[in-house]
Amino acid sequence: MIKLIASDMDGTLLNNQSIVERDNLAAIQAAARNQIKFVVATGRGLSEAAPLVQELTVRPDFITLNGALVYNQLLEPVVKIPLAATSLVQCLHILQQHHLYYEIVTTDAIYSTSRFQRIQNTAHFLKKLNPTLLYKMAVARATARQELMNITYIDTLDPILNNPQTQVMKILAFQGKNANEFQLARQKLNQLSEIIITSSSPNNIEINSIEAQKGIALTKFAAQEHLTMDQVMAIGDNLNDESMIRAAGIGVAMGNAIEPIKKIAQLQTADNNHAGVAQAIWHAIRLNQSEKKKEK
Repeated sequence: MIKLIASDMDGTLLNNQSIVERDNLAAIQAAARNQIKFVVATGRGLSEAAPLVQELTVRPDFITLNGALVYNQLLEPVVKIPLAATSLVQCLHILQQHHLYYEIVTTDAIYSTSRFQRIQNTAHFLKKLNPTLLYKMAVARATARQELMNITYIDTLDPILNNPQTQVMKILAFQGKNANEFQLARQKLNQLSEIIITSSSPNNIEINSIEAQKGIALTKFAAQEHLTMDQVMAIGDNLNDESMIRAAGIGVAMGNAIEPIKKIAQLQTADNNHAGVAQAIWHAIRLNQSEKKKEK
């Protein structure tokens, strides 16, 4: 019996316009009626993620920042896994050495030193999702995205990083125009043992503590709910979803998922523009109904 469904956001729960399809909303409500708990599992911070699912009438739990911060339905933090101080210094040195734009995410906020670069990188992301979209239109859409309002823009990150009370939960770095520097930085980061490098799109690097992974967070969350992992379904499309798809009893790859994710999943559904999450949820509901019939 599936009792818990965890879904990634970008490329999964959200379509290419960063909207939750109506069919997905309806399926999540149906899951709740069938006593299946729904949790959002995302690389985004809570301030970016929560506004995008505000239409849900059933409050989800949130695994955010790839598992570094987990919130219950009351939006209270129940798990915190920051980057170690040594790892943080090493990572930032590599990113600066290769002149990559990056943001840091703390327990309090997302910090950026350039609104222009944030918009530019978001526009490139939207352009990859929608190849026919004109770049000027991508910039206009990026500028209008609600999550950009939830970022704190400062001239330098030094005051944040030099504060001993600061806990950095995640670093997000972007490729920009220099693909070669991006790849060199990634190779160096991959040599560090206390961190994990994932991606939610081809043009970014997401850096977390080795203990902050969606799969680890989902396993801990399921245990708190007194569930075993064979009672869990996980749905995703990219590398930062791999650990939870491997951990779940039923791992689901979106139709638009990258090939490594499709290879490890037990089930493949439609893409994010055709309510693939809804299809997966209804599959879980039918499985549960079938199990109940057998029990009778």
